[in-house]
Amino acid sequence: MDREKAYEELSVRLESKNLIKHCLAVEAIMKKLAAYFREDVKQWGLAGLLHDIDMDKTRGDLSKHSLVGADILEGLNIDPTVVYAVKAHNASHGIERNRRIDKALFCADPLSGLITACALILPDKKLSGVDREFVLKKFRDKSFARGSNREQIKTCIELGLELEEFIDIGLEAMKEIHEELGL
Repeated sequence: MDREKAYEELSVRLESKNLIKHCLAVEAIMKKLAAYFREDVKQWGLAGLLHDIDMDKTRGDLSKHSLVGADILEGLNIDPTVVYAVKAHNASHGIERNRRIDKALFCADPLSGLITACALILPDKKLSGVDREFVLKKFRDKSFARGSNREQIKTCIELGLELEEFIDIGLEAMKEIHEELGL
Protein backbone atom coordinates (compact mmCIF):
# COMPACT_ATOMS: atom_id res chain seq x y z
CA MET A 1 0.00 0.00 0.00
CA ASP A 2 1.32 3.43 -0.82
CA ARG A 3 1.61 6.16 1.79
CA GLU A 4 -1.27 8.25 0.44
CA LYS A 5 -3.70 5.32 0.68
CA ALA A 6 -2.38 4.43 4.14
CA TYR A 7 -2.94 8.00 5.35
CA GLU A 8 -6.47 7.90 3.93
CA GLU A 9 -7.19 4.63 5.77
CA LEU A 10 -5.86 6.15 9.00
CA SER A 11 -7.87 9.34 8.57
CA VAL A 12 -11.20 7.56 8.12
CA ARG A 13 -10.61 5.46 11.24
CA LEU A 14 -9.39 8.16 13.64
CA GLU A 15 -11.41 11.22 14.58
CA SER A 16 -8.81 12.92 16.77
CA LYS A 17 -6.56 15.30 14.85
CA ASN A 18 -4.03 15.07 17.71
CA LEU A 19 -3.89 11.29 17.39
CA ILE A 20 -3.36 11.61 13.65
CA LYS A 21 -0.54 14.09 14.34
CA HIS A 22 0.95 11.59 16.79
CA CYS A 23 0.91 8.95 14.06
CA LEU A 24 2.60 11.39 11.66
CA ALA A 25 5.29 12.08 14.25
CA VAL A 26 5.95 8.38 14.81
CA GLU A 27 6.03 7.87 11.04
CA ALA A 28 8.67 10.61 10.71
CA ILE A 29 10.82 9.10 13.48
CA MET A 30 10.51 5.62 11.98
CA LYS A 31 11.52 6.87 8.53
CA LYS A 32 14.53 8.69 9.98
CA LEU A 33 15.53 5.55 11.92
CA ALA A 34 15.13 3.40 8.79
CA ALA A 35 17.40 5.72 6.84
CA TYR A 36 19.93 5.67 9.70
CA PHE A 37 19.97 1.86 9.77
CA ARG A 38 19.71 1.52 5.96
CA GLU A 39 16.37 -0.29 6.28
CA ASP A 40 13.23 0.00 4.15
CA VAL A 41 12.08 3.60 4.72
CA LYS A 42 8.64 3.04 3.19
CA GLN A 43 7.98 -0.07 5.28
CA TRP A 44 9.14 1.54 8.52
CA GLY A 45 7.17 4.69 7.74
CA LEU A 46 3.98 2.68 7.26
CA ALA A 47 4.52 0.96 10.60
CA GLY A 48 4.81 4.34 12.30
CA LEU A 49 1.88 5.88 10.46
CA LEU A 50 -0.50 2.99 11.06
CA HIS A 51 0.53 1.82 14.54
CA ASP A 52 -2.51 3.37 16.28
CA ILE A 53 -5.09 2.82 13.51
CA ASP A 54 -7.37 1.00 15.96
CA MET A 55 -7.48 3.57 18.78
CA ASP A 56 -11.03 4.73 18.08
CA LYS A 57 -12.27 1.19 17.59
CA THR A 58 -10.64 -0.10 20.80
CA ARG A 59 -11.28 3.13 22.71
CA GLY A 60 -7.76 2.87 24.07
CA ASP A 61 -8.39 -0.53 25.70
CA LEU A 62 -4.83 -1.87 25.92
CA SER A 63 -6.08 -5.46 26.11
CA LYS A 64 -7.36 -5.01 22.53
CA HIS A 65 -5.19 -2.21 21.14
CA SER A 66 -2.72 -3.31 18.46
CA LEU A 67 -4.38 -6.73 18.07
CA VAL A 68 -7.41 -5.07 16.47
CA GLY A 69 -5.02 -2.83 14.56
CA ALA A 70 -3.12 -5.83 13.23
CA ASP A 71 -6.42 -7.37 12.09
CA ILE A 72 -7.33 -4.14 10.28
CA LEU A 73 -3.94 -4.04 8.59
CA GLU A 74 -4.14 -7.69 7.56
CA GLY A 75 -7.51 -6.91 5.98
CA LEU A 76 -5.82 -4.12 4.02
CA ASN A 77 -3.11 -6.52 2.81
CA ILE A 78 -0.35 -4.61 4.58
CA ASP A 79 3.10 -6.18 4.63
CA PRO A 80 3.19 -8.84 7.40
CA THR A 81 6.37 -7.29 8.82
CA VAL A 82 4.48 -4.04 9.41
CA VAL A 83 1.50 -5.93 10.86
CA TYR A 84 3.75 -7.74 13.33
CA ALA A 85 5.54 -4.54 14.37
CA VAL A 86 2.18 -2.88 15.02
CA LYS A 87 0.99 -5.86 17.04
CA ALA A 88 4.23 -5.98 19.07
CA HIS A 89 4.34 -2.25 19.90
CA ASN A 90 1.80 -2.73 22.72
CA ALA A 91 3.79 -4.23 25.61
CA SER A 92 0.66 -5.49 27.37
CA HIS A 93 0.44 -8.45 24.97
CA GLY A 94 3.94 -9.72 25.70
CA ILE A 95 4.68 -10.21 22.01
CA GLU A 96 8.41 -10.49 21.35
CA ARG A 97 10.01 -7.69 19.43
CA ASN A 98 12.47 -9.67 17.35
CA ARG A 99 13.27 -7.43 14.41
CA ARG A 100 14.79 -4.01 14.35
CA ILE A 101 11.51 -2.51 13.04
CA ASP A 102 9.64 -3.97 16.03
CA LYS A 103 12.11 -2.49 18.51
CA ALA A 104 12.18 0.86 16.72
CA LEU A 105 8.39 1.26 16.76
CA PHE A 106 8.26 0.31 20.43
CA CYS A 107 10.62 3.10 21.50
CA ALA A 108 9.65 5.70 18.86
CA ASP A 109 6.01 5.74 19.96
CA PRO A 110 6.55 7.26 23.43
CA LEU A 111 9.45 9.44 22.26
CA SER A 112 7.13 11.31 19.90
CA GLY A 113 4.82 12.09 22.81
CA LEU A 114 7.67 13.33 25.00
CA ILE A 115 9.01 15.60 22.27
CA THR A 116 5.53 16.95 21.53
CA ALA A 117 4.95 17.67 25.22
CA CYS A 118 8.28 19.53 25.36
CA ALA A 119 7.20 21.78 22.49
CA LEU A 120 3.76 22.42 23.96
CA ILE A 121 5.11 23.88 27.22
CA LEU A 122 7.12 26.53 25.38
CA PRO A 123 5.54 29.98 24.95
CA ASP A 124 5.39 29.63 21.15
CA LYS A 125 4.56 25.90 21.25
CA LYS A 126 7.12 25.21 18.51
CA LEU A 127 9.67 22.45 18.03
CA SER A 128 12.25 25.04 16.96
CA GLY A 129 12.83 25.85 20.64
CA VAL A 130 13.35 22.24 21.66
CA ASP A 131 16.83 20.74 21.79
CA ARG A 132 18.34 17.53 23.11
CA GLU A 133 19.22 19.01 26.51
CA PHE A 134 15.66 20.25 27.04
CA VAL A 135 14.22 16.83 26.16
CA LEU A 136 16.71 15.08 28.44
CA LYS A 137 15.82 17.43 31.32
CA LYS A 138 12.12 16.68 30.83
CA PHE A 139 12.90 12.97 30.37
CA ARG A 140 14.39 12.94 33.88
CA ASP A 141 11.33 14.73 35.33
CA LYS A 142 9.03 11.78 36.01
CA SER A 143 6.04 14.08 36.64
CA PHE A 144 6.29 15.54 33.13
CA ALA A 145 4.40 13.84 30.28
CA ARG A 146 3.67 10.79 32.39
CA GLY A 147 2.16 8.95 29.42
CA SER A 148 5.57 8.87 27.74
CA ASN A 149 7.01 5.68 29.16
CA ARG A 150 10.67 6.35 29.92
CA GLU A 151 11.59 2.68 30.22
CA GLN A 152 10.11 2.08 26.79
CA ILE A 153 12.04 5.02 25.32
CA LYS A 154 15.25 3.67 26.87
CA THR A 155 14.87 0.43 24.89
CA CYS A 156 16.53 2.40 22.07
CA ILE A 157 19.67 0.77 23.46
CA GLU A 158 18.40 -2.49 21.89
CA LEU A 159 18.80 -0.73 18.53
CA GLY A 160 22.38 0.18 19.41
CA LEU A 161 21.47 3.82 20.05
CA GLU A 162 22.34 5.80 23.14
CA LEU A 163 19.43 7.84 24.51
CA GLU A 164 20.99 11.14 23.42
CA GLU A 165 21.46 9.92 19.85
CA PHE A 166 17.90 8.57 19.74
CA ILE A 167 16.52 11.90 20.94
CA ASP A 168 18.55 13.71 18.27
CA ILE A 169 17.10 11.46 15.55
CA GLY A 170 13.56 11.90 16.87
CA LEU A 171 13.88 15.67 17.16
CA GLU A 172 15.33 16.03 13.68
CA ALA A 173 12.56 13.88 12.20
CA MET A 174 9.77 15.79 13.91
CA LYS A 175 11.28 19.19 13.11
CA GLU A 176 11.26 18.24 9.43
CA ILE A 177 7.46 17.93 9.54
CA HIS A 178 6.76 20.63 12.13
CA GLU A 179 4.16 22.30 9.90
CA GLU A 180 2.11 19.11 9.55
CA LEU A 181 2.36 18.65 13.31
CA GLY A 182 1.36 22.25 14.03
CA LEU A 183 4.50 22.58 16.11
